[in-house]
Amino acid sequence: MVKHTATSVVTIERFIIEEERNHPEATGELSGILYDLALAAKMIANKVRSAGLADILGSAESENVQGEVQQQLDVLANEIIIKAMDHGGRLCAMASEEEPDIIQIPENFKCGKYCLLFDPLDGSSNIDVNVPVGTIFSVVRKITRGRHGEMEDILQPGRRQVAAGYVIYGSSTMMVYTTGQGAHGFTLDPSIGEFLLSHPNIRIPETGRYLSVNDSYEELWDDNVRTIMRKYKGLDGTSKALSTRYVGSLVADFHRNLLGGGIFAYPANRKTPRGKLRLLYEANPLAFIVEQAGGAASDGAQRVLDVLPTELHQRTPLFIGSKHEVELAKRVLGGAPELVGA
Repeated sequence: MVKHTATSVVTIERFIIEEERNHPEATGELSGILYDLALAAKMIANKVRSAGLADILGSAESENVQGEVQQQLDVLANEIIIKAMDHGGRLCAMASEEEPDIIQIPENFKCGKYCLLFDPLDGSSNIDVNVPVGTIFSVVRKITRGRHGEMEDILQPGRRQVAAGYVIYGSSTMMVYTTGQGAHGFTLDPSIGEFLLSHPNIRIPETGRYLSVNDSYEELWDDNVRTIMRKYKGLDGTSKALSTRYVGSLVADFHRNLLGGGIFAYPANRKTPRGKLRLLYEANPLAFIVEQAGGAASDGAQRVLDVLPTELHQRTPLFIGSKHEVELAKRVLGGAPELVGA
Protein backbone atom coordinates (compact mmCIF):
# COMPACT_ATOMS: atom_id res chain seq x y z
CA MET A 1 0.00 0.00 0.00
CA VAL A 2 1.18 3.51 -0.81
CA LYS A 3 1.93 5.54 2.34
CA HIS A 4 0.77 9.12 2.69
CA THR A 5 1.88 11.80 5.12
CA ALA A 6 -0.57 13.20 7.63
CA THR A 7 -0.61 16.54 5.80
CA SER A 8 -1.16 15.25 2.26
CA VAL A 9 -4.62 15.57 0.73
CA VAL A 10 -5.49 12.31 -0.98
CA THR A 11 -8.68 12.09 -2.99
CA ILE A 12 -10.29 8.71 -3.56
CA GLU A 13 -9.38 8.95 -7.25
CA ARG A 14 -5.71 9.57 -6.47
CA PHE A 15 -5.71 6.73 -3.95
CA ILE A 16 -7.26 4.27 -6.42
CA ILE A 17 -4.77 5.25 -9.13
CA GLU A 18 -1.81 4.80 -6.77
CA GLU A 19 -3.13 1.42 -5.62
CA GLU A 20 -3.61 0.36 -9.25
CA ARG A 21 0.08 1.03 -9.95
CA ASN A 22 0.91 -1.84 -7.60
CA HIS A 23 -0.75 -4.17 -10.10
CA PRO A 24 0.82 -3.80 -13.56
CA GLU A 25 -1.68 -6.28 -14.99
CA ALA A 26 -4.64 -4.06 -14.03
CA THR A 27 -6.80 -2.81 -16.89
CA GLY A 28 -8.40 0.05 -14.96
CA GLU A 29 -11.89 -1.44 -15.18
CA LEU A 30 -12.20 -2.11 -11.46
CA SER A 31 -10.91 1.39 -10.73
CA GLY A 32 -13.60 2.76 -13.02
CA ILE A 33 -16.28 0.84 -11.12
CA LEU A 34 -15.09 2.36 -7.85
CA TYR A 35 -15.10 5.88 -9.37
CA ASP A 36 -18.67 5.38 -10.60
CA LEU A 37 -19.78 4.09 -7.20
CA ALA A 38 -18.22 7.14 -5.51
CA LEU A 39 -20.19 9.36 -7.89
CA ALA A 40 -23.42 7.47 -7.17
CA ALA A 41 -22.71 7.83 -3.44
CA LYS A 42 -22.41 11.61 -3.80
CA MET A 43 -25.75 11.73 -5.60
CA ILE A 44 -27.46 9.58 -2.97
CA ALA A 45 -25.89 11.63 -0.17
CA ASN A 46 -27.40 14.74 -1.72
CA LYS A 47 -30.84 13.10 -1.80
CA VAL A 48 -30.52 11.91 1.80
CA ARG A 49 -29.50 15.40 2.98
CA SER A 50 -32.48 17.01 1.28
CA ALA A 51 -35.00 14.25 2.06
CA GLY A 52 -36.93 16.20 4.67
CA LEU A 53 -37.17 19.24 2.42
CA ALA A 54 -37.98 17.57 -0.89
CA ASP A 55 -40.95 15.43 0.19
CA ILE A 56 -39.14 12.15 -0.49
CA LEU A 57 -39.38 10.72 2.99
CA GLY A 58 -41.67 7.82 3.75
CA SER A 59 -43.10 4.91 1.81
CA ALA A 60 -43.25 4.57 -1.97
CA GLU A 61 -46.38 2.40 -1.44
CA SER A 62 -44.76 -0.57 -3.14
CA GLU A 63 -42.95 -3.69 -1.98
CA ASN A 64 -39.55 -5.02 -3.00
CA VAL A 65 -38.79 -8.65 -3.73
CA GLN A 66 -38.33 -9.28 0.00
CA GLY A 67 -41.97 -8.31 0.64
CA GLU A 68 -40.87 -5.16 2.47
CA VAL A 69 -42.45 -1.79 1.83
CA GLN A 70 -40.00 0.29 -0.17
CA GLN A 71 -39.13 3.75 1.05
CA GLN A 72 -39.10 6.48 -1.56
CA LEU A 73 -35.37 6.98 -1.06
CA ASP A 74 -34.85 3.23 -1.58
CA VAL A 75 -36.32 3.53 -5.04
CA LEU A 76 -34.34 6.67 -5.83
CA ALA A 77 -31.05 5.18 -4.60
CA ASN A 78 -31.64 2.01 -6.61
CA GLU A 79 -32.24 4.04 -9.78
CA ILE A 80 -29.21 6.25 -9.16
CA ILE A 81 -26.85 3.29 -8.85
CA ILE A 82 -28.25 1.49 -11.90
CA LYS A 83 -28.01 4.61 -14.10
CA ALA A 84 -24.52 5.44 -12.81
CA MET A 85 -23.22 1.95 -13.53
CA ASP A 86 -24.98 0.50 -16.59
CA HIS A 87 -23.25 2.43 -19.38
CA GLY A 88 -19.55 2.36 -18.45
CA GLY A 89 -18.71 -0.87 -20.26
CA ARG A 90 -17.23 -2.40 -17.12
CA LEU A 91 -20.17 -4.50 -15.90
CA CYS A 92 -21.91 -7.47 -17.49
CA ALA A 93 -24.76 -7.54 -14.95
CA MET A 94 -26.00 -6.15 -11.65
CA ALA A 95 -28.13 -7.49 -8.82
CA SER A 96 -29.96 -5.36 -6.26
CA GLU A 97 -31.73 -6.18 -3.05
CA GLU A 98 -34.63 -4.18 -4.46
CA GLU A 99 -34.94 -6.13 -7.73
CA PRO A 100 -36.35 -9.66 -8.17
CA ASP A 101 -33.98 -10.73 -10.96
CA ILE A 102 -30.56 -9.99 -12.44
CA ILE A 103 -30.32 -6.49 -13.92
CA GLN A 104 -28.88 -6.86 -17.41
CA ILE A 105 -26.83 -4.21 -19.19
CA PRO A 106 -28.87 -2.63 -22.02
CA GLU A 107 -28.06 -3.93 -25.50
CA ASN A 108 -26.83 -0.53 -26.70
CA PHE A 109 -24.10 -0.47 -24.03
CA LYS A 110 -20.86 -2.44 -23.96
CA CYS A 111 -20.59 -5.29 -21.44
CA GLY A 112 -17.54 -5.74 -19.21
CA LYS A 113 -16.10 -8.52 -17.09
CA TYR A 114 -17.50 -7.67 -13.65
CA CYS A 115 -20.81 -8.01 -11.81
CA LEU A 116 -22.04 -5.52 -9.20
CA LEU A 117 -24.27 -6.57 -6.31
CA PHE A 118 -25.69 -3.91 -4.01
CA ASP A 119 -28.10 -2.85 -1.31
CA PRO A 120 -28.92 0.70 -2.43
CA LEU A 121 -30.11 2.06 0.90
CA ASP A 122 -29.64 -0.16 3.93
CA GLY A 123 -31.57 0.84 7.05
CA SER A 124 -34.08 2.90 5.10
CA SER A 125 -36.83 2.28 7.67
CA ASN A 126 -34.87 4.73 9.84
CA ILE A 127 -34.95 7.55 7.29
CA ASP A 128 -37.99 9.27 8.77
CA VAL A 129 -36.27 9.62 12.16
CA ASN A 130 -32.93 10.88 10.79
CA VAL A 131 -30.86 7.81 11.73
CA PRO A 132 -27.79 7.11 9.53
CA VAL A 133 -28.42 4.87 6.52
CA GLY A 134 -26.02 3.39 4.01
CA THR A 135 -25.22 1.75 0.69
CA ILE A 136 -23.43 -1.62 0.52
CA PHE A 137 -21.77 -3.04 -2.60
CA SER A 138 -19.86 -6.08 -3.82
CA VAL A 139 -17.96 -6.72 -7.06
CA VAL A 140 -17.19 -10.17 -8.50
CA ARG A 141 -15.47 -11.18 -11.72
CA LYS A 142 -17.51 -12.75 -14.52
CA ILE A 143 -16.86 -16.49 -14.84
CA THR A 144 -19.21 -17.46 -17.69
CA ARG A 145 -18.42 -17.02 -21.38
CA GLY A 146 -21.44 -15.18 -22.78
CA ARG A 147 -21.81 -11.43 -23.28
CA HIS A 148 -24.28 -10.95 -20.45
CA GLY A 149 -23.90 -11.90 -16.83
CA GLU A 150 -25.65 -15.08 -15.74
CA MET A 151 -26.86 -16.44 -12.40
CA GLU A 152 -23.64 -18.45 -12.11
CA ASP A 153 -21.69 -15.18 -12.17
CA ILE A 154 -23.77 -13.70 -9.37
CA LEU A 155 -23.94 -16.78 -7.13
CA GLN A 156 -20.26 -16.94 -6.22
CA PRO A 157 -18.96 -17.40 -2.66
CA GLY A 158 -17.83 -14.21 -0.94
CA ARG A 159 -14.17 -15.22 -1.03
CA ARG A 160 -14.23 -14.53 -4.78
CA GLN A 161 -15.10 -10.86 -4.35
CA VAL A 162 -12.60 -8.51 -5.94
CA ALA A 163 -13.95 -5.42 -4.21
CA ALA A 164 -16.54 -4.53 -1.60
CA GLY A 165 -17.54 -1.48 0.34
CA TYR A 166 -20.19 0.63 1.98
CA VAL A 167 -21.16 4.26 2.25
CA ILE A 168 -22.62 5.66 5.45
CA TYR A 169 -24.78 8.78 5.21
CA GLY A 170 -24.58 10.28 8.69
CA SER A 171 -23.23 13.46 10.25
CA SER A 172 -20.69 13.13 7.45
CA THR A 173 -20.73 10.89 4.39
CA MET A 174 -18.03 8.25 4.46
CA MET A 175 -17.08 5.51 1.98
CA VAL A 176 -15.12 2.46 3.12
CA TYR A 177 -13.91 -0.09 0.59
CA THR A 178 -11.43 -2.89 0.01
CA THR A 179 -9.94 -4.56 -3.03
CA GLY A 180 -8.14 -7.13 -0.91
CA GLN A 181 -5.32 -4.75 0.04
CA GLY A 182 -6.66 -3.58 3.39
CA ALA A 183 -9.77 -1.55 4.21
CA HIS A 184 -9.66 2.21 3.71
CA GLY A 185 -12.09 5.00 4.56
CA PHE A 186 -12.80 8.26 2.74
CA THR A 187 -14.87 11.17 4.04
CA LEU A 188 -16.80 13.41 1.66
CA ASP A 189 -15.74 17.04 1.86
CA PRO A 190 -18.91 18.85 0.75
CA SER A 191 -17.03 22.10 0.12
CA ILE A 192 -15.14 20.56 -2.80
CA GLY A 193 -17.35 17.56 -3.54
CA GLU A 194 -14.54 15.03 -3.12
CA PHE A 195 -14.01 11.92 -1.00
CA LEU A 196 -10.74 12.42 0.90
CA LEU A 197 -8.69 9.68 2.56
CA SER A 198 -9.45 9.94 6.27
CA HIS A 199 -9.02 6.39 7.60
CA PRO A 200 -6.16 4.54 5.85
CA ASN A 201 -5.67 0.86 6.59
CA ILE A 202 -8.46 0.45 9.15
CA ARG A 203 -7.79 -2.15 11.85
CA ILE A 204 -10.57 -3.43 14.08
CA PRO A 205 -9.51 -4.20 17.68
CA GLU A 206 -9.20 -7.96 18.27
CA THR A 207 -11.38 -7.70 21.39
CA GLY A 208 -14.54 -5.66 21.15
CA ARG A 209 -16.13 -2.91 23.20
CA TYR A 210 -19.66 -2.96 21.77
CA LEU A 211 -22.45 -5.47 21.26
CA SER A 212 -25.01 -4.69 18.58
CA VAL A 213 -28.02 -7.01 18.75
CA ASN A 214 -31.80 -6.69 18.74
CA ASP A 215 -32.77 -8.07 22.15
CA SER A 216 -36.48 -8.02 21.31
CA TYR A 217 -35.97 -11.44 19.64
CA GLU A 218 -34.60 -13.05 22.80
CA GLU A 219 -37.67 -15.24 23.34
CA LEU A 220 -37.23 -16.64 19.83
CA TRP A 221 -33.54 -17.55 20.23
CA ASP A 222 -32.37 -21.06 21.00
CA ASP A 223 -30.43 -21.81 24.20
CA ASN A 224 -26.99 -21.56 22.58
CA VAL A 225 -27.70 -18.06 21.29
CA ARG A 226 -28.88 -17.01 24.75
CA THR A 227 -25.64 -18.41 26.16
CA ILE A 228 -23.61 -16.30 23.73
CA MET A 229 -25.51 -13.14 24.62
CA ARG A 230 -25.09 -13.74 28.37
CA LYS A 231 -21.35 -14.04 27.85
CA TYR A 232 -21.21 -10.89 25.72
CA LYS A 233 -23.08 -9.02 28.46
CA GLY A 234 -20.88 -10.40 31.26
CA LEU A 235 -23.84 -12.16 32.90
CA ASP A 236 -22.07 -15.53 33.11
CA GLY A 237 -19.67 -14.25 35.76
CA THR A 238 -16.57 -15.03 33.71
CA SER A 239 -16.66 -12.54 30.83
CA LYS A 240 -16.14 -8.81 30.61
CA ALA A 241 -19.36 -7.06 29.67
CA LEU A 242 -19.65 -5.39 26.29
CA SER A 243 -21.60 -2.13 26.03
CA THR A 244 -24.84 -2.63 24.12
CA ARG A 245 -25.18 -0.22 21.19
CA TYR A 246 -27.87 -0.98 18.62
CA VAL A 247 -29.07 1.50 16.02
CA GLY A 248 -31.03 -0.91 13.83
CA SER A 249 -29.19 0.24 10.72
CA LEU A 250 -26.65 -2.43 9.74
CA VAL A 251 -24.19 -0.02 8.14
CA ALA A 252 -24.26 2.32 11.15
CA ASP A 253 -23.82 -0.50 13.68
CA PHE A 254 -21.10 -2.19 11.61
CA HIS A 255 -19.22 1.09 11.05
CA ARG A 256 -19.09 1.92 14.78
CA ASN A 257 -17.86 -1.56 15.63
CA LEU A 258 -15.30 -1.58 12.80
CA LEU A 259 -13.68 1.57 14.17
CA GLY A 260 -14.18 0.97 17.90
CA GLY A 261 -14.24 -2.82 18.19
CA GLY A 262 -17.26 -4.99 18.82
CA ILE A 263 -19.68 -7.45 17.28
CA PHE A 264 -22.89 -7.13 15.32
CA ALA A 265 -25.07 -10.21 15.82
CA TYR A 266 -28.22 -11.15 13.95
CA PRO A 267 -28.76 -14.82 14.86
CA ALA A 268 -31.33 -17.12 13.38
CA ASN A 269 -34.50 -17.50 15.45
CA ARG A 270 -37.73 -19.45 15.34
CA LYS A 271 -39.36 -16.96 12.97
CA THR A 272 -36.33 -16.65 10.67
CA PRO A 273 -34.50 -20.00 10.93
CA ARG A 274 -32.36 -19.17 7.88
CA GLY A 275 -31.45 -15.76 9.21
CA LYS A 276 -32.61 -12.29 8.20
CA LEU A 277 -29.74 -10.52 6.45
CA ARG A 278 -28.96 -11.01 2.77
CA LEU A 279 -25.86 -13.03 2.02
CA LEU A 280 -24.97 -11.41 -1.30
CA TYR A 281 -25.87 -7.78 -0.62
CA GLU A 282 -25.00 -7.37 3.06
CA ALA A 283 -23.10 -10.22 4.72
CA ASN A 284 -20.53 -10.98 1.98
CA PRO A 285 -19.31 -7.42 1.32
CA LEU A 286 -19.11 -6.53 5.01
CA ALA A 287 -17.35 -9.84 5.75
CA PHE A 288 -14.72 -9.05 3.10
CA ILE A 289 -14.15 -5.63 4.64
CA VAL A 290 -13.96 -6.86 8.24
CA GLU A 291 -11.49 -9.62 7.37
CA GLN A 292 -9.29 -7.11 5.58
CA ALA A 293 -9.39 -5.03 8.77
CA GLY A 294 -8.33 -7.98 10.93
CA GLY A 295 -11.78 -9.09 12.08
CA ALA A 296 -14.00 -12.06 11.31
CA ALA A 297 -17.50 -12.96 10.11
CA SER A 298 -19.42 -16.19 10.63
CA ASP A 299 -22.93 -17.48 10.08
CA GLY A 300 -22.50 -19.45 13.31
CA ALA A 301 -21.37 -22.58 11.52
CA GLN A 302 -18.76 -21.42 9.03
CA ARG A 303 -16.88 -18.43 7.67
CA VAL A 304 -19.34 -16.23 5.78
CA LEU A 305 -17.00 -15.88 2.79
CA ASP A 306 -17.02 -19.68 2.33
CA VAL A 307 -20.81 -20.01 2.09
CA LEU A 308 -21.90 -21.14 -1.39
CA PRO A 309 -24.93 -19.08 -2.48
CA THR A 310 -27.84 -20.93 -4.06
CA GLU A 311 -30.38 -18.10 -4.35
CA LEU A 312 -30.23 -14.49 -5.48
CA HIS A 313 -31.86 -13.23 -2.29
CA GLN A 314 -30.51 -15.83 0.11
CA ARG A 315 -30.60 -14.94 3.80
CA THR A 316 -28.10 -15.79 6.51
CA PRO A 317 -27.47 -15.45 10.24
CA LEU A 318 -24.53 -13.15 10.91
CA PHE A 319 -21.93 -12.64 13.63
CA ILE A 320 -19.44 -10.03 12.45
CA GLY A 321 -16.78 -7.87 14.06
CA SER A 322 -13.82 -8.37 16.38
CA LYS A 323 -12.16 -11.79 16.16
CA HIS A 324 -12.48 -12.68 19.84
CA GLU A 325 -16.25 -12.20 19.94
CA VAL A 326 -16.87 -13.95 16.60
CA GLU A 327 -14.75 -16.93 17.70
CA LEU A 328 -16.80 -17.15 20.89
CA ALA A 329 -20.02 -17.36 18.86
CA LYS A 330 -18.56 -20.10 16.66
CA ARG A 331 -17.43 -22.13 19.68
CA VAL A 332 -20.77 -21.91 21.48
CA LEU A 333 -22.89 -22.58 18.40
CA GLY A 334 -20.52 -25.39 17.49
CA GLY A 335 -21.37 -27.07 20.77
CA ALA A 336 -18.15 -26.70 22.78
CA PRO A 337 -19.12 -28.70 25.92
CA GLU A 338 -17.48 -26.33 28.37
CA LEU A 339 -19.49 -23.41 26.98
CA VAL A 340 -22.95 -24.70 26.13
CA GLY A 341 -25.35 -24.06 28.99
CA ALA A 342 -22.76 -22.03 30.89
